[in-house]
Amino acid sequence: MPEGVEIEYYRRTSEAALDREIASVEADDAWFLKEGTTAEAVHDALIGQAFSEARRIGKLLILDLSNGERLGLRFGMTGRLIVDESASIEYLEYSSKKNDPKWDRFIVHFNDGGDLRIRDPRRLGGVILGPDESRLGADVFTLSSEQLRDRVLIGHVALKARLLDQKRVAGIGNLIVDELLWRTGLDPAQPAGKVTDADAARLLDTLDQVLTDFLRDGGSHTGQLHESRIRGGQCPQDGQELERRTIGGRTTYSCPLHQQISG
Repeated sequence: MPEGVEIEYYRRTSEAALDREIASVEADDAWFLKEGTTAEAVHDALIGQAFSEARRIGKLLILDLSNGERLGLRFGMTGRLIVDESASIEYLEYSSKKNDPKWDRFIVHFNDGGDLRIRDPRRLGGVILGPDESRLGADVFTLSSEQLRDRVLIGHVALKARLLDQKRVAGIGNLIVDELLWRTGLDPAQPAGKVTDADAARLLDTLDQVLTDFLRDGGSHTGQLHESRIRGGQCPQDGQELERRTIGGRTTYSCPLHQQISG
């Protein structure tokens, strides 16, 4: 968390920051500036300019500037975007329920008195000037059947690990993928290249439904499986105790009864 769904909320929120002249920037946390970005470079690029467009690729929010520069914002596990003291998401799973301004890591002040800020308790997000968008795979919201087959459903790596690989498909996180595979009845540990064409089609259709549901209901933590993702939790579909494993470096919950190897 946040995953592609949450970043889409942030993208919509950030539209309120467009076409407003930037008066100053607080970028004092050097740890939060990534990939060679410096506070001086951020000040030079932003002050006196305005954000012209808000875009999203996977978990990366991109704010295009009127001078042609691009500002990339990452949110790690606990980062939230706040514009003019308004946040589209008030609480993130696995984050603090407190709302403390001391966690503000990056702030853009506008001439009209408003601001845009990243509030991140664990400092796992970051700010990148001129992010390399080519390093990211196909966006989760626009993933095609050809992209799924050519980039994800290949090789012997576990299906879940492939889906989590942001270089192949950008925006799928741990909660989305567990919900997706639970709904489709696919074993997260099965080799990605062994998924049948029929199951691949079902996977893509289900992904679209999962994203639609999560956007409607408030985020990636609103899945049918989510409350059962605890030790000893039971499958909401058939009551079987869920299996807890580590796949792709992430804690994974799946049903050993109805989630099977494809084909």
